[in-house]
Amino acid sequence: MNTPSLLLVLHDVAPQTWPDYQAFVEAVDALGTVPMTWLVVPNFHKHNDLDAYPEFRRLLSRRVARGDELVLHGYYHCDEGPIPTTPRDWFMRRIYTHEGEFYDLPLDAALTRLRAGIEVFHRYNWPLEGFVAPAWLMSEGTRQALRQLPLRYTSDSQHLIRLPDFTAIDAPGLVWSARSAWRRGLSKIVSDQREQRWRQAPVIRLGLHPVDMRHEFSRQYWLQTLKRLLDEGRVPMTKAGWLKLQRAPVGRAA
Repeated sequence: MNTPSLLLVLHDVAPQTWPDYQAFVEAVDALGTVPMTWLVVPNFHKHNDLDAYPEFRRLLSRRVARGDELVLHGYYHCDEGPIPTTPRDWFMRRIYTHEGEFYDLPLDAALTRLRAGIEVFHRYNWPLEGFVAPAWLMSEGTRQALRQLPLRYTSDSQHLIRLPDFTAIDAPGLVWSARSAWRRGLSKIVSDQREQRWRQAPVIRLGLHPVDMRHEFSRQYWLQTLKRLLDEGRVPMTKAGWLKLQRAPVGRAA
């Protein structure tokens, strides 16, 4: 496939975060047919169990019928591991993120959560091909677990990764840190530079988070960037849809 593509990805999708996303999703829908990939958390922070939100589940089912993709995004999206004991672990789990749920999980624990998440998707008849770990952080135990499960891909911040052999395919992504004004300003500068660098890339991912939607500056950046990339001729696709068009040998072990 030679036509350049665009993947619009909504992270941390849950009943709690839907009010953040709703106006943006409606604005995207108004542009026409723009498939989106929704990274769904089955029980966000342990108080958003999808079983208790039938209307939100119906919304997600309607999105699937519309052509969007739902992806398993952790199970709780919170880090309950033991207190970090090394400088690297402290940085990754207390500075980089507090939500690296799969960062330190052993095989058995990772399998249990992944199987529970897969069961949620099966229960509601949602097709499932991908898993994305919160903050893209995966332990070796998680990688071992993914090799045992019927999932087709995972991803990190710059690749889609075929399972079970962990073949990485370049899929550069823009993502913001929007928690403060200076972070939003810096994110804009970095994203503009990366977008220029990736003008010839076969695909560009836009990785949105709920906090981005709470600030007019970042929300408008994402909407305008989406419009511009569409105007430049990029074809919007879901992650799974784009991955199916890539030749299997392309890539490298992640």
